[in-house]
Amino acid sequence: MKNSPQQISVAPKWIPLSHSFAFLMRSKRLLGWSVILTLITIILTWAGYLLTVDFVDGLTGSFFLTRPEAVGIWGWTKYLGWEVMHWGFLIISRIVAFYFAFLIAYSLSAPGYVFLSTATEKKHAGEDFEPDAALNIKGIVIDLWEGFKIGFFGILVTIVALMANFIPGVGQVVVLLLYTYYSALMFVDYPSSRRRWTLGQKLSWLRIHNKEAFRLGIFPALVSLVPVVNIFFIAMIFPLMTVHCTLNFIVIEKNSNREINRQPEQTV
Repeated sequence: MKNSPQQISVAPKWIPLSHSFAFLMRSKRLLGWSVILTLITIILTWAGYLLTVDFVDGLTGSFFLTRPEAVGIWGWTKYLGWEVMHWGFLIISRIVAFYFAFLIAYSLSAPGYVFLSTATEKKHAGEDFEPDAALNIKGIVIDLWEGFKIGFFGILVTIVALMANFIPGVGQVVVLLLYTYYSALMFVDYPSSRRRWTLGQKLSWLRIHNKEAFRLGIFPALVSLVPVVNIFFIAMIFPLMTVHCTLNFIVIEKNSNREINRQPEQTV
């Protein structure tokens, strides 16, 4: 006797971004919370960016305020060298300032995105939703601490990416991969935080599900490499990517558990 279509339950292996966007737009609660988080992230990032730029510019003193005179061969040499250093400093310092400011904003807003991720999972699971850790002061402090840990880890990634960027050809690929998997780590942090996973467990998840992690992180990584626009665009897509990654995190975990349960027991 064959099973009817109604009796067959096939678990999805991947939820596309378009489905996640429709899922977000259908919920007024998720959409409203996303708008609030977007504004908070933009304000914190922009404020942190301005403060960081002012601090970095203050360290250079008056070195870049006075151009050397372009008179004679030696004068032109000093002038061209000054211009190269000036523009190199501006580009690198602004990129570093953006990522530093964004990571601070990410760390401070982590509890809000954990709440958005939990609300997404609850809406998706319905009556099957199984709460793990209660939302309380202790939980918020833990979320903040985990957010700062990943933020600090992101600073290390940014430093490595800056050094790798000087390697012709290969360096740019390494930078993209670093930002891709780090972006995936940031979003996986939200659904895993309510389960009180450690940073080591989150990194292990990325290693085990490296293909899925690449798919989750490649889009925000590409967006983050676009100058100026990235500050606002990343903040705007952050809630959507939180919902998208949460839904796929649920799917991946369910499929992983099914694979474990399907393992045949060894008989003696």
